[in-house]
Amino acid sequence: MAPAALLERSEPPCVSPVLPALPVLPARATRDDFCSTALADARGSEAPFSDAQLARWALAALIDEAELTPKPALVDRRGSGAHRDLDLATMRRSAHALEPTFAALARAARRRGEASALLRTELAQIGRAGEQQMMRATGGSNAHRGAIWIIGLLVAGVALQMSASAPTPIRLSRAAICPDPARVCALAARIACFPDRFAAATDSHGERARQRYRVGGARREAQDGFPHALDIGLPALHAARARGIDENAARLDALLAIMTTLDDTCLLHRAGLAGLHAGQRGAQRVLDAGGSSTHAGRAALDALERELLTLNASPGGAADLLAATLFLDMLAPRDAGRS
Repeated sequence: MAPAALLERSEPPCVSPVLPALPVLPARATRDDFCSTALADARGSEAPFSDAQLARWALAALIDEAELTPKPALVDRRGSGAHRDLDLATMRRSAHALEPTFAALARAARRRGEASALLRTELAQIGRAGEQQMMRATGGSNAHRGAIWIIGLLVAGVALQMSASAPTPIRLSRAAICPDPARVCALAARIACFPDRFAAATDSHGERARQRYRVGGARREAQDGFPHALDIGLPALHAARARGIDENAARLDALLAIMTTLDDTCLLHRAGLAGLHAGQRGAQRVLDAGGSSTHAGRAALDALERELLTLNASPGGAADLLAATLFLDMLAPRDAGRS
């Protein structure tokens, strides 16, 4: 729901981050479960994670984010939040409409085999076509424009890693077949650093907010290797689970952790710096009160939502990065903790 997409023109190629390996704490959906499915489907194939599988996991991440309740001023099971043109049914239609796009993005990345300007341009063309499919499914509402960029790049990153390290069928193993979230983010960042040579100049809400307030937006988040998903959202999610917090509250706390430091262009577009500061400070108050699973934290979450609704603002950029966090969570090992 963040107003940034593959329509954006990237800056000249930059140096993508070399990110450390990502160990995490035990999770409900474990890496072993994830890899067992891939291993079963990969017997006799040189493509451990099929394009269709990656698209289904991307779809699942978008649906899980949309259905998470209660999110502050965002679409969820209770209603539309601060969005007049969106509801949960629309979000679901949008996500399902994008499944073929994610499969096409994975297929293109696997075929090219490496990050390049050519791949960046091809992914952008696929993303623009996917955006049109999304708009038709939603009746013109921008439900997941930012997710096409964010989740799409991560899907491409997995496909690139798998195409580079795919073992022969007789030597398949969990160690060889499972993608590393840090490596996936680094590969996605390399792609994002190349310019989209055929992109028209865009006047999106996110681009205007990015220029007015001089923030990086979704473009810089991708070029930096998705730090708000990899280094903030994912550790927060796993830390909450490790404390015995239920899955719904753990995901809410991950969203709030992302909100505390993200320069969310959706908040900036809708309510300026007042909206951004309300979102960041309010999210921090929830976490300081013990998180969304505590009585005090829930009261702070309700207060945050009331403030954002008064401002007609919603943290759509953070929501997209939560979906990215949930996608990366599927790839994460289950047996260690990230510092």
